[in-house]
Amino acid sequence: MKKTKFTEEQIAFALKQAETGTSVQEVVRKLGISEQTFYNWKKKYGGLGPSELRRL
Repeated sequence: MKKTKFTEEQIAFALKQAETGTSVQEVVRKLGISEQTFYNWKKKYGGLGPSELRRL
């Protein structure tokens, strides 16, 4: 399985930014990812904090 180049903290930070009002387009542009990747993260990790992501 391919390892992600983003840490759990970066994924959690991106999801938190979108929750607090930053547009998804701006978040994905800053990270250099596609919108599909963002929504996959949201589906998989939505509602989890960095410490909970680390346990996965």
